Amino acid sequence: MDKKNKEEKYSIPPFPEQEQSTPGSETKMTPKPDHGEHSYQGNNMLLGKKAIITGGDSGIGKAVAIAFAREGADVLLVYYSSKEKADALDTQYWVQREGRQAILCQGDIKKRAFCEEIVQKAVEEWGGIDILINNAAYQMTYESFEDISAEEWIKTFDTNVHAMFFMCQFALPYLSEGSTIINTSSINSYDPNPTLLPYALTKGVIQNFSYALNALLYKNNKKVRVNCVAPGPVWTSLIPSTIPDHENFGKNNPMGRPAQPAEIAPSYVFLASELSSYIAGAAIPVTGGRNTL
Repeated sequence: MDKKNKEEKYSIPPFPEQEQSTPGSETKMTPKPDHGEHSYQGNNMLLGKKAIITGGDSGIGKAVAIAFAREGADVLLVYYSSKEKADALDTQYWVQREGRQAILCQGDIKKRAFCEEIVQKAVEEWGGIDILINNAAYQMTYESFEDISAEEWIKTFDTNVHAMFFMCQFALPYLSEGSTIINTSSINSYDPNPTLLPYALTKGVIQNFSYALNALLYKNNKKVRVNCVAPGPVWTSLIPSTIPDHENFGKNNPMGRPAQPAEIAPSYVFLASELSSYIAGAAIPVTGGRNTL
């Protein structure tokens, strides 16, 4: 059994050993991640909005989807493979319980044509897009630099960086003034983990891209805000499938534990809402006390 903190709310390591193959499945995780299924309460902050969420089947993407639905938004959830379909269907269930639409879209965002297909599917269904969440990511642990193959290097950049670029390019013509793009960065943008070298580098790129794209859009009078969220360690299915020492994941954080996805989602709600109308080209660190200076 996993330990709990004093409030008996958040699981703390050590966790049971539970190695999975990538991309992992939340149904096999112990303890189960908390996506806000029974805790997040909405306040109509995104009423009527339409959002695309890549990596929307599990982890942070799932928590964001549930939060957005409870704030009044419809969502299009992008997931990678049939292995993730059960997680995607569960996310769809929680969104639909709120009376909101949840469109599922399976495919490989590393492929430019699929990124275009995602956007066109949303536009055909809704006529436009209000929020783009670039959240899907790939990582793998490497103990030495020589372990990083060219194939793995390219796969990490194709998933984390190039797909974000394509999604933004295809979505921007349908984003009007007041719309938002939110990219998922990481504590690795500030404090890169050397064993996650390719992943850490892509997260630094994402943060710089978000600032630069926002500046470029406003320079050209395209009033779409671009920001990112930089989470610290988060207990998602990516962890037991990519981190060998996942039993102690998050233990060295100041709070002594990883975040639950439900603790990350409110930052996305804030950045997508009018409450953040003067925040642009910024990153919100949600790191459990990890230094981002």
